Amino acid sequence: MKHRNKRTKPYAGLAAVALCIASHAGYAAAINEIQSFAIPAQALAEALRNFSQASGLQLLYDDQLVAGKVSPALNGSYTPRLGLDRLLAESGLGYQIKNGNLIVLEQNQMPVRKTDVQTRQSPTALPAVNVVGKAIYDATDPYNPDYVLPNATAGTKTDTPIMETPLNVQVVSKQVMKDQQVITLDQALKNVSGITTNTNGSGNISFGGTNQSIFLRGFESETFFRNGFRLQQGATTRQMANVESVEVLKGAAAILYGQVEPGGMVNVITKQPLSTPYYALNQQFGSYDLYRTTLDATGPITKDDTLLYRMNMSYQNSGSFREFVGKDDVFLAPVLKWNISPRTQATLELEYNHQHLGLDTGFVPLFNDTIFKTPRNRNYGGYSSSTTETIYGGFNWSHQFNDDWSIKHRFSVNQQNIDQPHFVFPQETDGVDVSRQLNSFSTQNNTYSTNVDLTGHFDTFGLRHTLLLGGDYYRIDSVFANSVSDPDRSNINLLNPVHPGTAFTQPLFPMVLNTNRTDQYGLYIQDQIKLPYNFHVMGGIRYQNFHQNHLADFPSFDFNLPSVQSNDAVTPRVGILWQPKSWLSLYANYVESFGVNTAFTFTPDNKPVPPTEGQQYEGGIKTEFFDGRLRATLAYYDLTKTNVPTSDLSHPGFSVLTGAVRSRGPELDITGEILPGWNVIATYANTDARIIKTVETGYQALGTRFWNVPRNTGSLWSTYELKDGDLQGFKFGGGVTVRDGQTACCSFPAFTLPGYATVGLLAAYSVDVGNAKITAQLNVDNLLDKQYVSGLFTNYFVPGGFNAGYADFGQPRTFVGSINIQY
Repeated sequence: MKHRNKRTKPYAGLAAVALCIASHAGYAAAINEIQSFAIPAQALAEALRNFSQASGLQLLYDDQLVAGKVSPALNGSYTPRLGLDRLLAESGLGYQIKNGNLIVLEQNQMPVRKTDVQTRQSPTALPAVNVVGKAIYDATDPYNPDYVLPNATAGTKTDTPIMETPLNVQVVSKQVMKDQQVITLDQALKNVSGITTNTNGSGNISFGGTNQSIFLRGFESETFFRNGFRLQQGATTRQMANVESVEVLKGAAAILYGQVEPGGMVNVITKQPLSTPYYALNQQFGSYDLYRTTLDATGPITKDDTLLYRMNMSYQNSGSFREFVGKDDVFLAPVLKWNISPRTQATLELEYNHQHLGLDTGFVPLFNDTIFKTPRNRNYGGYSSSTTETIYGGFNWSHQFNDDWSIKHRFSVNQQNIDQPHFVFPQETDGVDVSRQLNSFSTQNNTYSTNVDLTGHFDTFGLRHTLLLGGDYYRIDSVFANSVSDPDRSNINLLNPVHPGTAFTQPLFPMVLNTNRTDQYGLYIQDQIKLPYNFHVMGGIRYQNFHQNHLADFPSFDFNLPSVQSNDAVTPRVGILWQPKSWLSLYANYVESFGVNTAFTFTPDNKPVPPTEGQQYEGGIKTEFFDGRLRATLAYYDLTKTNVPTSDLSHPGFSVLTGAVRSRGPELDITGEILPGWNVIATYANTDARIIKTVETGYQALGTRFWNVPRNTGSLWSTYELKDGDLQGFKFGGGVTVRDGQTACCSFPAFTLPGYATVGLLAAYSVDVGNAKITAQLNVDNLLDKQYVSGLFTNYFVPGGFNAGYADFGQPRTFVGSINIQY
């Protein structure tokens, strides 16, 4: 209405708006009926048009009221009234409801009363609005106290409401991680069913705890993702200072991400710049000399919010209950976002992490099928240092062509170097002494990636489509060098070890130099279709091509072992979901996966292990209660993975190829708020992972349990915060984590670890001082000081005699306190 006559009535220019949505009047939804919205952040006028189409409500307003205003995203299940409140909360506009389905926008005449949350509003996220006694928060709001988040990107890449996604997706919110004082990724993953983690239990002993495996639905992976970008290894060292939330997609995700273990994927979502200034300082201190400081700062650089920044930093210095083990960690993560226009944004992200660690193999003597009892702090290796340096850089941009079509492009680089110059590695025992080998390890992992996604929304024959077209390329370069002292050994007494033990007398000689390059190309298409009667169908396929070039060089033996593999495949994924009620969804899916096996894995005849494939059938029920504040998912899956390599006891350093492993069982996840201030997380999984095809008749016989996969796992965590009265601001809670027994890798006969349960407690108090919020908190983990081992790798096992095991020792009772200031 740029040329409107001044005498024109205020709403005369809005006839077109009313007419363009008049076709929706026949099925206009009630203003208080919960509906699903997926509206991106954009110009307010366009967001209101999208809102009108989605809700069936007619909007009437003067276009000058919304000119130049930008709205936040609206994703998830809301009543139209609450949804409109979110879209308008920062605009200074209000509205009146006429005739049930006509909304008239107007300028607020009275100032809005600032609530506790509105004084701390987030950027793209809006300040909370008090409606029916419940504050509404954006997912990125730093003050968001919600345990349950409505949306996730891992499953579809389209920020689809979880209740409309025919996959099992779970999200660990930042409030959960705050309440549990999460420092490492494995601590966050305890809040999701069917996931366990292991540092030594599957052969990562040579790295002394610098690598960590994630077991999803019984299958091991050293890969995790950062905002959809694959990172090879390093989950145990992943810094959490800049983590917004953690998404877990269960089952094969190959259609969108390519080489992913069929059990699922873990996707770490990082904090992004906000348009409203926010600052936070957190100081943690605890048992075993833990001191950790984190800083979070964000806001606009320019007055018009064109440039936004965010800086997250942390420094940690800590010891351990294990001898000679400590950690010194420096982490920096700056982000710069350029809002080129309401439709176009570009973001530059960097991460730098420098860690100095004391290594620990977790060596334990084994005797008569039991772990020989030694003090759980004992480290037979002595002091062995490791330095890990990780540098990440990413650039991404996005453009919204119109209300329906958008494009995103990203380029990312991650470089990781691990240097372990003096690693004393215990190998075996004769019952009197422990024999140790001196090693030197050097590892470099570089990952380069780029991908493009084109997303469109359109209708055909009354059906609503969300179409995703994309392609990606990954290049993974790895170099691994190892020097050893063999046959030169050092001994130390088993019962009374006096360090450093006997001396190594000979210099190290080069053992192996492994170089590997993997190129991965992928093209994919996915369509999400909304059918009548609240049916949702998702289908897609991916073409995947791998080329792997690997060379194992043994310079001291004048021998090398090259291998080249090229493989490709087409993998489908289909799913259907029916949402008969806004609070109930029934879903089923079928997915396949395809990918190369570990680069350095060979069979005894010097052939590389062939690619692995996966197939999964899954069905489940999702429910939401209390306006979406509490969500529960009950699922049952049947998943098979082929060509699974495991250690060959007859040929150390090589692998036996297990033909197929099947994992199946039910999973339950409950997360959210039961009553105001009362949050809960409950999980349970029954993971029946067994070998169903193999040529090995010994320790990998048909029907035997798969390594390091407990049959039953569960957890319960609950907190309660007092909202009013003299004790307002107090929060207390606690929880329990339970794991069943499991079969250790890779012994014959089977070596079984007993199950265990641990208990944790929380107490916190928050108070407002001016515009700042100060929180004092204390957490106690393993309250009952349970002694347990969560994973075990056995090597060269001799039935009835002494030999070696490498264990993941459970943390004893620990206390962690913190003082947090937010402004």
